[in-house]
Amino acid sequence: MPSTRSVPALAALAAAAALCAPALAATYGPQLEGFAYPHKLQYYAFTSQGKSLQMAYMDVAPTAKANGKTAVLMHGKNFCGATWEQTITALGAAGYRVVAPDQIGFCASTKPEHYQYSFQQLAANTAALLKSIGVTQAAIIGHSTGGMLATRYALMYPEAVSRLVMVNPIGLEDWKALGVPARSVDQWYQRELKMTADSVRAYEKSTYYVGRWKPEYERWVDMLAGMNGGPGKNIVAWNSALIYDMIYTQPVVYEFPLLKVPTSLIVGDADTTAIGSDIAAPAVKAKIGKYEILGKQVIKQIPNGHLVEFKGMGHAPQMEDPAAFHRALLDELNR
Repeated sequence: MPSTRSVPALAALAAAAALCAPALAATYGPQLEGFAYPHKLQYYAFTSQGKSLQMAYMDVAPTAKANGKTAVLMHGKNFCGATWEQTITALGAAGYRVVAPDQIGFCASTKPEHYQYSFQQLAANTAALLKSIGVTQAAIIGHSTGGMLATRYALMYPEAVSRLVMVNPIGLEDWKALGVPARSVDQWYQRELKMTADSVRAYEKSTYYVGRWKPEYERWVDMLAGMNGGPGKNIVAWNSALIYDMIYTQPVVYEFPLLKVPTSLIVGDADTTAIGSDIAAPAVKAKIGKYEILGKQVIKQIPNGHLVEFKGMGHAPQMEDPAAFHRALLDELNR
């Protein structure tokens, strides 16, 4: 029987269905092509391990009277230089020149098909970039995996570091030695291929923000899931797998006593980040990722170190409470 429903009614139903349907997720290229950075991206071209690479970075002039100092921001594993947006603004308003690179294998930088990842290599890449733009000394601020890299950088180039600031760094413990089982690179790769916006959001909500969620966090879910689900998802996942292997196999915790630079450790003490905790035995999982303990333990190992704790906050205090975090950061830089 022919339908007696009018054309306007059908159109209205179609419009309502469209409103109820989930929005198509954004996708970005393998070097985050299509994602908007808060400041102009520049590229440092160099050769490493026989490959021609490009390291993306933002170099942002101070917005207040220049204090003659430079701050270098090192992003975490699931972050990019762009995620430092509010910190760039706060440091610029305090007179700092700010350099925020994307490391090789991450975000807007090259994803090589084969690369021997090490924190030493990433530190050397960063040192070469800074030399190319005339930065001889800087405050090095590293978040999450960037905290491990910042530590390695400070150990390799102490004369180039005015102050080391680690923000919820991972690597405050050696997960392998504590019983977390190893994943092969191939296993990491298969895991990364399964990433979705929903899985990113669920993980970040529980770990980064302790069950709390704000609409502004959605942009960073979109950034990460969009690149991992985009046309270059295979090479993105492969580099991610190589980087996870680097993180798991190259602990820095044993070298904290060797640091020769003034150091600040800033932690949200409700953080539970621990690489491999999802496949660890219950007894192992129960004892790792305890930042309310780790911060106090590690600061005792660092000569000339100072601990700042944000009670009840997770892995990214610079995003949970930007105002309080930036006050604390500037205080530490002025110590």
